[in-house]
Amino acid sequence: MAKILVTGGTGYIGSHTVVELQQNGFEVVIVDNLSNSYAGVIDNIEKITGIRPGFELLDLREDKKTDDFFNGHRDIAGIIHFAALKAVGESVAEPLKYYENNILSLVNILKAMKKYKLNKLVFSSSCTVYGQPDILPVTENAPVKQAMSPYGHTKQISEDIITNVCNVEPIHGVLLRYFNPIGAHDSALIGELPIGIPSNLVPFITQTAIGIRDYLRVFGNDYSTPDGTAIRDYIHVVDLAKAHVTAVNRLINLKNKKNVEIFNLGNGMGFSVLEVIQSFEKMAGVKLNYKIVERRPGDVEKVWADTSYANSELGWKAGKNLDDMTLSAWNWELYLRKINVY
Repeated sequence: MAKILVTGGTGYIGSHTVVELQQNGFEVVIVDNLSNSYAGVIDNIEKITGIRPGFELLDLREDKKTDDFFNGHRDIAGIIHFAALKAVGESVAEPLKYYENNILSLVNILKAMKKYKLNKLVFSSSCTVYGQPDILPVTENAPVKQAMSPYGHTKQISEDIITNVCNVEPIHGVLLRYFNPIGAHDSALIGELPIGIPSNLVPFITQTAIGIRDYLRVFGNDYSTPDGTAIRDYIHVVDLAKAHVTAVNRLINLKNKKNVEIFNLGNGMGFSVLEVIQSFEKMAGVKLNYKIVERRPGDVEKVWADTSYANSELGWKAGKNLDDMTLSAWNWELYLRKINVY
């Protein structure tokens, strides 16, 4: 079995990707500092797959410890790098925290890859690199515009670093620019569980519906959209995880056509905040308490993907619809209540 390193593998997208990797015959080792996740996720990955992934508690900002880890794992066939801070609003308030964490961890990984002759990297990028696109849906050829937040800027910088390194080192990269992952695994054993107050829409919806939050804040209803609320391309986290397995296989099987390839991952359609709320209310059978408040700094008005390149070149396509996503998120929230997480 090929060994895949998944950084941030106890996190939301990372944990789902570990499940898909293991179910596709890969050996997985996770590195995570547990700054925004829980070690107990590993137990639930094992319950789903019957296999316990390797795990090492490590902060990738620590140069020496990162080097020591790679020195002990020279047989890694590929790396999927998720580990990063990801809250847009927090990044606006604490930019240095984001630049230090997101950039330094990547630099340390690339240094270790060069030193130990590892050459396959799948990077967790984001549609935030496009800013507010001039043309929708947005393709991979759209210009990378000034970022709307320090978080988005760290993804732009990271993409540039990877591209520059791959131009001079025998390293191949796949940059996956994904849109808005939501939902949870069908088992309801893993899902999105942010520490503290959620910064993403759907966990805030489910926590409000179950009574943990008093109400949901909808940031702005005066955007130039049909109902005035911001529009995003939502993708089920399991669909997204499967794309990472496809990308790793592409690199391992030497199917990549350039040193660095870029793919948009989304459903290819946009839904407004109110449409997501309506889907949730329908699927959960719960009326949601929400209030319209002022726009949030750093938020893009509307964005959704043109996924035709990923569909044709990767042979990947999202399969789950918005109702699938909101229902799975609610089932996950019900599971969390059952096991008294809060």
